[in-house]
Amino acid sequence: MTATSLLYRYRPGYNQGVKRPHWTWFVLGAAVLGVWLYATPPGLLGKADAIAYAVCSRNPGHSPFLGARQMPLCFRDTGMHLGAFLTLAFLFWRAPRQGAFPKGAVAWVLGAFALAFAIDGGNAFAGDFLHHTALYPPDNRLRLITGLGMGIVLGALIYAAFQQAVWARYEHEPALPPKRLLALGALVAFGGLLVWSANPLVLYPVALLTTADVVLLLSTIYALFLLGLRRREGTAHTWRDIADVCFQGWVIAMLQIGAFDWLRFTTTHTWGAFPHP
Repeated sequence: MTATSLLYRYRPGYNQGVKRPHWTWFVLGAAVLGVWLYATPPGLLGKADAIAYAVCSRNPGHSPFLGARQMPLCFRDTGMHLGAFLTLAFLFWRAPRQGAFPKGAVAWVLGAFALAFAIDGGNAFAGDFLHHTALYPPDNRLRLITGLGMGIVLGALIYAAFQQAVWARYEHEPALPPKRLLALGALVAFGGLLVWSANPLVLYPVALLTTADVVLLLSTIYALFLLGLRRREGTAHTWRDIADVCFQGWVIAMLQIGAFDWLRFTTTHTWGAFPHP
């Protein structure tokens, strides 16, 4: 076999099958998942609560309710993760290989969404925890709306970063031009209206989708970090080429969630909200 054929045979993404992590990652992943499933509250919604417990204050007064049962995430985090999930799904459907970051008017709109999220979050924090006069009375509708907007921002930025870091070839065009942003905004707004309707037929799948998005975002961020650490940016041609780092990103994400769950539970001794000052 010539040197040229060797280079062709072993270039990234060429007919190498699924890239599999070392067996120790499978052992670690199984151990983490097993301990987490055993130690967290029972039932599907109980596991969703445990995921949310690692990232959300879970204040009942700031949360939607599924009948008499509190949703895993508060209104702000429900909106943020629903918006991010819908954004990622929408962009993978409409722009499967477009990977440039938003620019122009779209970038300004996303910046306004992020600013609104920061202002409303800071206003609520000042009123609820610092006991300072807030700019305006905190409101769950605003928590949901600004969360949805921030979800679009997170989804758009993570999508662009993913496309650029993973694929050997991607289109250097923004995945979210103005017309597509309008369509996405309408979709996310409709999702927000469904959440605000408090219909149990809507809130149950939303509870599962939003907590799944917590794991998805963390796993994606860690997978991108691993690609950079191993200098494999821009080498993948198919999803099989990144199967190993996707799995490893998920293991690290579950380690973080489990560690945060343990730290919070040992501090508060409850799966409920943080004690309110």
